[in-house]
Amino acid sequence: MQTRKLKAPLPEGRTLASVTRHFEIESALATRLTAATRDERKQLYRTMYAELFAAVPDHPRLTRRASESDTARDNCTKHALVERFVGPSTRLAEIGAGDGRFAVELARRVAHVTALDICDQLGSAARPANFELVIYDGFEVPLAPASLDVAFSDQLLEHLHPDDVALHFASVRRALRPGGTYVLRTPHRHGGPHDVSRYFQDEPAGFHLKEWTFAELACQAASADFARIETFLLRDDHLRPIERAEIELIERCAAVLPRGLRRKVARRWYRHIVLACRVA
Repeated sequence: MQTRKLKAPLPEGRTLASVTRHFEIESALATRLTAATRDERKQLYRTMYAELFAAVPDHPRLTRRASESDTARDNCTKHALVERFVGPSTRLAEIGAGDGRFAVELARRVAHVTALDICDQLGSAARPANFELVIYDGFEVPLAPASLDVAFSDQLLEHLHPDDVALHFASVRRALRPGGTYVLRTPHRHGGPHDVSRYFQDEPAGFHLKEWTFAELACQAASADFARIETFLLRDDHLRPIERAEIELIERCAAVLPRGLRRKVARRWYRHIVLACRVA
């Protein structure tokens, strides 16, 4: 394991050795994933997180999962993202639901929740009667056409191979009813990298296979036949609408700034992309 120069302060509770090991293991797995065919990626998706977590026991996702306060904070943010789009009659799917804690919590507020992920991370957690776990291949959403009112993903799209994003949007669009909405959040490229790469370099090399801009993802959604794409800023768990033309102008202007200044602007104003993609 080589000694690396840090580009960002280490997180509390982690050493340089542990973060370096995390980076080297994750970037090696990401390299395999990037070079794989779609069929090969299906196999890798099933095993890559288990392989990573086994080798990196202090991975932040594991430590947050073990913390009730961190889980409550994460769920509060997710509620801020979806609350304006759901009601008692809503049928919702969370794509990339992870340990499912938010999906289980949300089941108390909607008619039905489907949690989709590439493996079962719920363990022995209680599953409400209006909750369903669906294991899928990480590509196409395997739900009946026009069966959902809302689809939701948080910190998912950056983990998809760029070649698979169009398929993802198309399959979500197919599962939504007329008038349905796909709500998503993903880190903005200008503030990145947001994966473990940030400690050592300026471009993502870990499981964030691509970090996006508002304009790029809005184009992907439009190509999948979403009729209207609404843009939002998320600050302090408050979702604020912003005109798509306005945020795309801001990011075009920021794109010409030096990297350090661009990153500061993005982290202050639009650290994440939040879109609500509407079906006609």
